[in-house]
Amino acid sequence: MSLKAPVGRAASARKYDLLSAMMAFGLSAGKHERLLVMRLMALITTRYNWQRDELAVGQREIARLWCVDERTVKREMAKLRARDWVVVKRHGARGRVTVHGLDLAQILRDTRPAWPHIGPDFEARMNEGTAPVPQSNVVPLHGLPEITAGGEVWPAIQTQLRESHPALFAAWFSKLDEVERTGDCLTLAAASPFVATTVARDYGEHLLRAAQSVDRAIRRVEIARS
Repeated sequence: MSLKAPVGRAASARKYDLLSAMMAFGLSAGKHERLLVMRLMALITTRYNWQRDELAVGQREIARLWCVDERTVKREMAKLRARDWVVVKRHGARGRVTVHGLDLAQILRDTRPAWPHIGPDFEARMNEGTAPVPQSNVVPLHGLPEITAGGEVWPAIQTQLRESHPALFAAWFSKLDEVERTGDCLTLAAASPFVATTVARDYGEHLLRAAQSVDRAIRRVEIARS
């Protein structure tokens, strides 16, 4: 990845590059994911401290900015942490809010498929940067689930998801199994209706991109609901 930490003389350009990548990704995503990206961009542009890599703002203030209730804030921030776009730097205690930071490397990995939508100049600049974003040092506290065998392409897709989205893999993707591959459609079975609904609604884009990275002929991924 090619975006330096957005500080120093070229900070403004790097900030715009990051926000542009997020914008293009959000516009190409489904409505739920698009709204989640927009909400994070609102936090970044209004409350994020670029110099210290800190987002220190309480749920009540976020709710006011997003025009939602605090329950929605809690749910949406959990989604952002699950996909590793934001990480907890300090937990809140004794009246102090939880401090979050951005995982720039993960954001760029996830938004990369949308870079061409902005233009070849942007894509070339992002691909030819002089210094990579440091890899995240945030690791799951517990070991990740193992790759399950069986299926035509699912083991390879699991490997891709496990490496690129470890938190999402542990929470959601590891609870799926391949049912069949028919033409351009991959059908998966979920461990429960709740898992099926959540993955299809919130993480379908991640799943489809991982599937297409293994087999470009796949155009649809369907989740069977038991």
